[in-house]
Amino acid sequence: MSMLKEKMTWLGVVIVLVVLILFGLATMGSVLGAEPKGISVALVNLDQPVKLPSGGTLEVGKTIQATLGANPALPFVWHVMGSEEVAREGLDKREYYGALVLPADLSSSLLSLATSSPTHPHVKIIANEGMSTQASTIVTQVLGQALRIIGEELSQQLLEQMAQQQEQITAETAKAFVTPMNIQEEIVHSPGVNNASGNAPALLTQIMWIGSLVTGIFLFLASKKAIAVGSSRWAVSLSQAIVGLVTVSLASGFTIWMALSWYGMQMADAGGTWLFLWLVGSTFFLLQSSLLNWIGFRAMPLLVFLMFFSIPLLNMAPEFLPQSARDWIYSWTPLRFAAGGLREVMYFGGLDAASSNALILGGIAVGFLMLLLASGFKAGRATDAAPINDNVG
Repeated sequence: MSMLKEKMTWLGVVIVLVVLILFGLATMGSVLGAEPKGISVALVNLDQPVKLPSGGTLEVGKTIQATLGANPALPFVWHVMGSEEVAREGLDKREYYGALVLPADLSSSLLSLATSSPTHPHVKIIANEGMSTQASTIVTQVLGQALRIIGEELSQQLLEQMAQQQEQITAETAKAFVTPMNIQEEIVHSPGVNNASGNAPALLTQIMWIGSLVTGIFLFLASKKAIAVGSSRWAVSLSQAIVGLVTVSLASGFTIWMALSWYGMQMADAGGTWLFLWLVGSTFFLLQSSLLNWIGFRAMPLLVFLMFFSIPLLNMAPEFLPQSARDWIYSWTPLRFAAGGLREVMYFGGLDAASSNALILGGIAVGFLMLLLASGFKAGRATDAAPINDNVG
């Protein structure tokens, strides 16, 4: 066939393979096979040891702490706290994905199971859902399963001790030992309803990236036309920045209104979310427009691939990502700071909670604003001047 002899046919095949490889890396390579590890969890051990009738000491809290800490299968990094209040402060500051609270009466309550008045201790698992629904689910499920296994082992040990003392075990006592501990689950900083299971910040980030990119493309085309008819490049660049920032402000406000009124998204601080989303959109617009002004539409592949490489990471806690994805993409992509800041604003108390991400995005925005304005002085300034008529005189 004649088409097989054409270079364009084989070039197309090569380009398709390259595109598939790149988009495969962007959409699957950074997340497939990811496993949770190093999830920060607070451990509060308030348990007070009690004396056994045989003369020994029962320290269930210490046993649980040692068992959990020595289990390499658990994907947790433990942070031992002195009180539940300190642990909750850490949850509010987004330091821990969850907490395990062992009560002061843990040992004494377990010992009471062998008496006529058994008391089941209440062990508390707190999931910090606002940080990551995925990570908090792991904390709740894995800790709950681990505690049930530990409880069964403790029950077996206590029953064996009672058998050695030749104590008669009643049906009520045996029943009490079936479930020795009550596990209470608590959620803090819940995303609320219609928040895409806590992934609303990532969705808003994607929407603003695309919206600001469309804004940047149309203003870039408009600026080229304005320069072609003789407008000053610097004045056009300044107008491009002003019009773009105003448009992004309106777009971010419309996005928040749409999320609230059309889709029923729950927001604790809609005003703060709008302000931060405006900062996000402004940063994206200035970044995209700067690249377009300096290198033209050749910047589009860079912007498209940046979006596709970043989006899969936004819904995942960094502890779930492969180290290569954390080092080469997550550590620097501006979309990560945007989604993280929105998560802090929406779930952790407003703009004050997002100050660090806001400063990073603000610095990026200022830097690219300077680049955007500087593009007005690049090569081609001579075309801004009025033409000289050599026939005058």
